[in-house]
Parts: sequence; C-alpha cells; structure tokens
Amino acid sequence: MEELDGVRLTELTASDIQRALTALASRSSTRTIQIAHNVLVRAIRHAERDDLVGRNVASLVDAPKGQQAGRPSKSLTLEQTVALMAAAKGTTLEAYIVVSLLSGVRTEEARALRWDHVVAWVGEQWRPVHEAGFDHDQVVVFMWRAERAGGDTKTPKSRRTLALPRKCVEALREHRARQAKDRLSAGPLWKDHGMVFASALGTPLDDHNVRRQFRVITEAAGLGKTWVPRELRHTFVSLLSAHGVPVEAIALLAGHNQTATTEMVYRHQIVPALTRGAEVMDQMFG
Repeated sequence: MEELDGVRLTELTASDIQRALTALASRSSTRTIQIAHNVLVRAIRHAERDDLVGRNVASLVDAPKGQQAGRPSKSLTLEQTVALMAAAKGTTLEAYIVVSLLSGVRTEEARALRWDHVVAWVGEQWRPVHEAGFDHDQVVVFMWRAERAGGDTKTPKSRRTLALPRKCVEALREHRARQAKDRLSAGPLWKDHGMVFASALGTPLDDHNVRRQFRVITEAAGLGKTWVPRELRHTFVSLLSAHGVPVEAIALLAGHNQTATTEMVYRHQIVPALTRGAEVMDQMFG
C-alpha cells in the first residue's frame, strides 16, 4: 500500500495501519481489505518473532469495510454455454472448459487434476485412462486434490468421485492427444508433472494464464471479457437446478455437504449416486 511507503518498520504505528487501510477501503472491496490486513498481521508477526519490533501493531487495528462490493458471480445460460464450448473447440483450454462446465469442479481442482485420477472401470477395478484408454462405459475423476496450500481440496467434504459426461470424456481424449504432440514438440524441455491441464512444456497451469486465455474464448463466443473461470462451476449448478435436479444432489456433486468418508474405500458404492450430473449433461449436450 502506497500509504505506508517510506515508513520504517520500527516506526510503524497502529495509526499508520488504520490510515492505510481506510484509504484502501475507499477504492477496494471488503474482502480485499481483509486480505491486506491479514498480510500485514502475518508479516509483522515474523518481524516480532525475530525481535525486529516490540509488538504487532497491525493486530491492534480492526479492518474497515470496503466501499465497493466485490463483483458478484454469475452463470451462463444454456445457449451461452453451447456458444462457449463451440468457441473453445480446438483450443488448448477446450477440455478445461468442458470439464469445468459439465462436472462442476472448482478451478483450483481442475488445475491440480492428475491423469492418474482420471479413471475407467475395467473388469473389477478402476484403472487410469492413460493405461486403459477412454472407451469404457464409466469414466470418472477422483477429485482429491486442489491447487491450494498442502495440495488438499478446499475442505475434507470436497473430496469426491464424479462420473464424467460423454462430452467430457471426448474432450479429455482429444486433449491427451494434443498433449502428446506438445510433449514431442518440447523434447527435452518437457517437464512431466502428470497434470491433465498443463502448459506446452508440461508445467502446471497458472491461474492468471487460464484467466487470460479464458477471456479470449469468451470474447470469441460473443460473451465479452467479463467472465472468469470460476463461473463455469456456477453455471454447472445453475443448469442442474434449472433441469430439476434436487438441491441435495447438486450439493453432493459440488462437494458442499459430503462428510469426510474416505472415497478410496467406498468409491464403488457412491459412484451410482454421483452419476446424476453426468446423465443430465448427456441429455442436454449429447
């Protein structure tokens, strides 16, 4: 914050912090103010630990409310969803968009998805599609990771197994073929992290790059540049609700109210309960 520029840490006061946060509140959302305050508290806590300051003055200050509300999330209509998938066709972000739209995964879950967590039911066991192929009746994703601290999902309740609609399976099949070409093109520069969604060099996707590519596609679809990837998940929930899926089933699919039962143990039993989303998406998009 520019209001604190030039203020030495040892001379920083609670009044300085309050003044800086108040100035920031005049142009930012309440959430932004909370984040800024938390960052200051943590930073000064480290200085306090190292005996650089006598007390944490940021912890003495209450964060003010912002003067601007955060941008509300919105969802695509069915027609807009079809237009978006058409515009994404053939792009490097196609599978990311299709899977996010039609399975409801969080953006941080999609970025953390590994190929060994995209599996098909073969015989009497689940096998990764990179071994078993995509031509099976049941293809699911084990949604057990997210691009968060520690690599875990948002909450233990978010750990879930999701059946994939046919459009997701086909998009992932094409995506894997495209990724194989990227691997050949990159040669020794390829860094294999086992990620489903990766850069042209195999490295994990950055959320900023995803947002930038996503805006290009939404503009090509005639939707403008105001959409962000997290609204794909909102769209998933909205479409299911509009087609009569009970809220309890939607919450289960979205990972909202599922208890922390280990899905590794019980995945065979819960898969039938989690196919409703795939069935509805197949009806809508073939």
